[in-house]
Amino acid sequence: MKSSRPSEPPKGDQADIQAVSRVSQILALFEPGTPELSTGEVADRLNLNRTTAYRYCTSLVAAGLLERSSEPGRFIPGGLLLQLGAFAIGRRRVVNLAPRHLQALSRSTQMTAVLSLWGLTGPVVARAEEDTATIVVVSVRVGSHLPLNAAQSKVFVAYHSDQLSMERLLATLPNTPREQLRKEIDAVRAAGHCSASSTPGVVAVAAPVFDEYGICATVAVIGTDNTLSISDDAPELRQVVDTARQLTNELGGSYLPDKTPLTRP
Repeated sequence: MKSSRPSEPPKGDQADIQAVSRVSQILALFEPGTPELSTGEVADRLNLNRTTAYRYCTSLVAAGLLERSSEPGRFIPGGLLLQLGAFAIGRRRVVNLAPRHLQALSRSTQMTAVLSLWGLTGPVVARAEEDTATIVVVSVRVGSHLPLNAAQSKVFVAYHSDQLSMERLLATLPNTPREQLRKEIDAVRAAGHCSASSTPGVVAVAAPVFDEYGICATVAVIGTDNTLSISDDAPELRQVVDTARQLTNELGGSYLPDKTPLTRP
């Protein structure tokens, strides 16, 4: 009896999958610090030849995902992307409930209060409230993609429902930073919050927000390292955690740090 091996997918299907992956890589290049790109920059960042990069960009323009910039040869996010982004954000109830909580948190701590949602490979800043009455204000751009060593990132990874995906994400890091980050994430699970500095001179204190499906956001305050303490008895930490609990209650979620800590597989 002959053994049969699974048939390989047709080359056409493989090409389609590769094209979708490439499109997502191109769109992910856009962020607050990179509001527009040339085909040369796309080619350099994704290791493509310029003809291929140009062909992708012009196809995305035709699909409405990109638009041509006022500067020749450059591209910006298109109307369809803006429409989909607004729709996706609008479906997140936490974004609608958060503003008054962030405003109160910012006033009480005299810090910048931030709400972040999980993006493709990490948290993205969705809302920010600054206390302009203070002398020093730490500004955070809405749409900023936060690095994996940010306080909000560690909180998200600690409580994310898909821990296998989180492990794959951590696997992209070199061995030593990965193991250190894992230890810090385990500490977040034990404590239920995180205080960290991913930018020199700037500190963030973050806590998770849950809806009925699990973690849906993080709340954080951000300040300079000489005004915001990272100690467990800091008043700002208590205020951040209280805000996260209040949002969780309004969303009908269960605040997991009050229950048995999660464990990493």
